Amino acid sequence: MKTSYEVAIVGGGIIGSAIAYYLSKEQINVAVFEENQIGAKATGAAAGMLGAHSECEGDVNVFFPFARYSQSLYWKLKEELYELSGIDLGYRKGGILKLAFSNQDKKELGAMLAQPTVTWLEAEEVRKLEQDVSPHIVGAAFIQDDINVLPIGVCQAFAKSAKVLGASIFDYTKVLQVKKQQDTFLIETTRGLVEAKRVVIASGVWSTTFFKELGLQHGMTPVKGECISVTDEQAVLKSTIFHDKYYIVPRNDGQLVIGATMKENDWTEHVSLNGIETLIQKAKELLPTSAHMKIDSVWSGLRPQTFDQKPFIGHHPEDESILFATGHYRNGILLAPATGEMIVNLILKRDVKKEWVEAFRIDRGKPLTF
Repeated sequence: MKTSYEVAIVGGGIIGSAIAYYLSKEQINVAVFEENQIGAKATGAAAGMLGAHSECEGDVNVFFPFARYSQSLYWKLKEELYELSGIDLGYRKGGILKLAFSNQDKKELGAMLAQPTVTWLEAEEVRKLEQDVSPHIVGAAFIQDDINVLPIGVCQAFAKSAKVLGASIFDYTKVLQVKKQQDTFLIETTRGLVEAKRVVIASGVWSTTFFKELGLQHGMTPVKGECISVTDEQAVLKSTIFHDKYYIVPRNDGQLVIGATMKENDWTEHVSLNGIETLIQKAKELLPTSAHMKIDSVWSGLRPQTFDQKPFIGHHPEDESILFATGHYRNGILLAPATGEMIVNLILKRDVKKEWVEAFRIDRGKPLTF
C-alpha cells in the first residue's frame, strides 16, 4: 500500500466509489478505504430505483433538479463504465407507476402531476400497461422517465473503473482515525498509516464518528430498510410500481425486488419476521399475483438520515481540505453521480450551482459547537 495520496475517501459504498471515479478521471491520486467489501452495506441493500420524481415530492426547486440531473448522468455512465469495467449496470427503462387507491391518494399526487413529464392514468389505462396490478386502484401517476439499475453493479463499476484509471481501492480496510497535522492528514487504518492532502467522508450512517472527530456535532440517524427478492418467471411486471413508500422493482433477469420497511433509529442489521410480513402483505396489495412467487432472498440495510433528510455534500465549515458526502437517506443510488461530480468540482474550485452548495452545506440549519 502506498503511503501518500492527494485525496483519501473514507467509505466504499456507491457515494465513495462514484467520487473516486470522477476524481480518477481528473488524474487525481485518490484512495478509497472501505471497512467491508465494496458496496456491501447500504448500497448492496438498495433496490436501485432512480425515482427522481417519486422521491422528491416536497422540493421541486433545488433537490428535484439535482436528482433529475443525477438521474440523467446514468444514460452516459451505463456505456462509459461498461467500457472501463465490463460490468453491466442493469439499466432498465419502463418508468414508475405511483398507484392511487383513493381520491385522497390522487390528491396527494397533485404536485407530482404538475410536472410536464408525469401523466395521470385512469385505472383501465394502468391495466393496459400492467394487467396484474391491484384491481382496487383508481389510477396512477406514470413517470415514464424514471428508471432502475443494479446498485451493487453500479458501485462495483464505479470502483473498478476508478481503479483502471489509477485509483487505489482498499476493501476490508477500516479507518480508525483521521487526524490533521499542519496541512496533511494522517489516516490510521487497519493496514497501516497513510497521508493525504484532502479527506472525503462518505461512510453513510457511520459518518457520525468522523463528524465528531473532525470537530462537528452532526449525527446520522439510521433508518433500517428490509427487502425481499422473488422470482417472476412469467415476467408479469414491466414498470416499477410504488405506493406509500413501498415498491416492487422488476429486474432484467425476471426477479422482483419488494421493499422497503422504514425503521428509524434501528441499528440492527438482521431481517425481522415483522418486516418481512409487512412487505409480503404490501406486495400482495400492489400485485396480487406476487402471492404465488418464489422467495429468493431477504436482506436489510441502514439508510443514513440527516436532520432534514437532505444529504451533506460540501466542505467542512472551517477547513476546505475536509469534505463530506453522506446522509443520502433513500436516494444514494440516484444521487451518486451528481454527488461525485459536485465533490470533484468543489475540490478543483470549479463552479457549482449556488443553490446546491447552499442546500447541502454542512453547517445549514443548526449552529455548530466546537
